[in-house]
This record gives sequence, structure tokens and C-alpha cells, in this order.
Amino acid sequence: MHRVTMVDALRGWALLGLFLVHCVERFELYWLNPVPDAWFDAVFTVFAGKAFAIFALLFGFGFATIMGNSAKRGEDFTWRFAWRLVLLLAIGTLHALVYRGDILQVLALVGLLLIAFDRVKSDRVLLLLAALLFAQVPLLWRAVAAAGGAGWAQASAVFAGDSGLAFLATGTLADMLAVNAGPGMAAKWSFYIETGRVVEIAGLFLVGMVIQRRGLFAEAEQHRRLWLGVLGVSLLVWAAVSWAEPRLLPPPPPETEPMVRQNREWAIAQWRALAATGVHIAAFVLLWHSAARPLLGILAAPGRMTLTLYVGQSLACVPLLYGWGLGLFDDLTHAEAVVWGLALFAAQVLFARDWFRRYRYGPLEWVWRAATYGTARVPMRQAA
Repeated sequence: MHRVTMVDALRGWALLGLFLVHCVERFELYWLNPVPDAWFDAVFTVFAGKAFAIFALLFGFGFATIMGNSAKRGEDFTWRFAWRLVLLLAIGTLHALVYRGDILQVLALVGLLLIAFDRVKSDRVLLLLAALLFAQVPLLWRAVAAAGGAGWAQASAVFAGDSGLAFLATGTLADMLAVNAGPGMAAKWSFYIETGRVVEIAGLFLVGMVIQRRGLFAEAEQHRRLWLGVLGVSLLVWAAVSWAEPRLLPPPPPETEPMVRQNREWAIAQWRALAATGVHIAAFVLLWHSAARPLLGILAAPGRMTLTLYVGQSLACVPLLYGWGLGLFDDLTHAEAVVWGLALFAAQVLFARDWFRRYRYGPLEWVWRAATYGTARVPMRQAA
């Protein structure tokens, strides 16, 4: 299977962005007493809601790549890929016990639901379905229902309640595992579902499939005009949504109808983040085919082992920040969190570059692949 190095680098960019968001969030503990500053706002403006969206789109891209290569070999990889996602779900569930914000579970479950769309051969149909998902109809419907007095629609989001976050700051290791397996897990899924992120991920998955089918990454230089158009349209939409937001939202509602405004806010936030994601991806593709390629190429190695590094970030940082470890979550400024995050990511880049001089896959990537095929004979070392 031919790898597209630019895609690996883009995935590395998303990994960096996601890690910096987690750093300023102190792996969730920031939300016990949220006090933003310029550093926090800068990280969130650039990466929050965009880094995970790039992952989702590339997840769809990877799915289409695997299925397409299997079809060329005359194989049907559908059930094998479903098993691959079940394994990812298991990895994500274990990871979520350490860091409740895990996205692997979400990607795995959405992927399982969307496997059937590989049978849809029309790219236009896939893009139409993606557009319908991006419209965030469930959020808008709930806003209308809340305005009409429906009790279920007016109820506060589950994740807005007590999810046991304080236990992560003061509790033991056992407390962390217990609370993340219970209220923490429920809060995570509530956040992804009730804010519309699951719907957005499904749409991005379909767009990623179309990008792979059309060769828009593999042959990006031949589609330069298209990517310039994506960049321009995304910038316009981002600016238009930001300008229209205060005009689309009603004044703050009385306490009896808080969810009318809230659901509109979530829908608009997803539209703005979607446009910003388009800016990220198009700009990255265009810069890749410029003098910036050597610099961006540094991200390719970590992008090849995002599963290992993503999980590794939590395993390294949670003991440093949480109460059962060193408890540093409230000792760092946002600036210090960003600097430490960049330093740790730089160490991961060096580790990945050295690792791939000798090995074909990252450690967790190899385990995932071997378990997918049910054999430990998947070659690990690079050929001499």
C-alpha cells in the first residue's frame, strides 16, 4: 500500500494541535476553575474543534484507502475492517479510563456505523449526505422543541452536571479509574452527542472517503486550483459565520429556556469549526507543495504512529497533572503548559523518526495490525 507522506504530516499536525489543547485544558482539570488568558485563547482559536475534525476526515480517508486497496486485490475487507474498529474501540475504552476525553472510542463507533457507505459508489451522494449531517438538524430541531416548551429539549445537557471531575484532582488512582468508567464516560459521550460532534464526525468521515476516491491528496498538486478554492470558500464561511453569530442568536433567554440559545450556539460553533478545518487542511496542502515542505515533513514520522503517541501523551501527562500523581495541574500557567507541550511533542517527533529507521510500524500500530489479522507474523523490522 503506497503511503501519502503529506497525509502522514497532516495527521501529525492534527496530533500536535490536539495535544496542545489537552495541555492548556490540563487533560480536563482546567474546567474545575476555567480562567482563560491570551495563551489559552490562542490555542483554542487555532486548534480546538479543528484538530479532532482533521483526525475524523483522515479516518474516513484511511478507511477508503484500505477498502480500495483490498478491492484491487479482489478481496472484501468489510468484516476484517469491522473487527479492526472493534479492536480500536477496546483500545479507546482502556485509554478513556486514564483520560476521559479519549476520541478513539468515538471514531471507532462512528466508523462501524459508516462501513456500509463503502457500498455507495456515487461521490455526489456521499457529499450530499455529508452536507445534511453538517447542517446539524438535530441541534436546530431541539432548539425549536425547547422554544415550544418540550421538557426533554429544555433539560440541561448531561455533561453539564457533576461528572466527578474533582476526583481527578484530589482522588487516588482507583478513584480516577472508577469515575472515568462511570460518570466521566457518560459525560464524554453526552458532550459528543449533545453538541453535535458525533454528527459532524460522520460527515467528515464521508468527505474523507471522497477525497481518497478522487485522489485529491495523492495528486494534490494537480488539484491546486481546487484547494485554493477550498481555502477561499472556507475563509469566507468562517468569517461569515463569525459575523452572523451574534445576529443569529437571540438575547440570553430566561432560566426556563436556556437550551433554546444553547443548541443554536452549538450548531453555529460546529459550522465555524468546520470552516476553520477547511482552512487548516487546504492551507496545509498548498504549503506542502511549496518551499515549506521540508518543515512540514517533520510531522510525517509522528503522523505515522498517532495511535501510539496519542495514548502515550495521556500516559505521560496524567500522572504529572492529576492528584494521585504530582498534581501539577494548578501549578502551571497556560504559557508554561504550551511550552511544555511543545517540548514533549518535540521529543515524540525525535522518538518517531528514530523508531522508523528500524521498524515499519509504531508499537501500538503493530499490535493493532497483528490483532486485526490474528497473527504475530506481521513484519515489524525494516528490511536490511
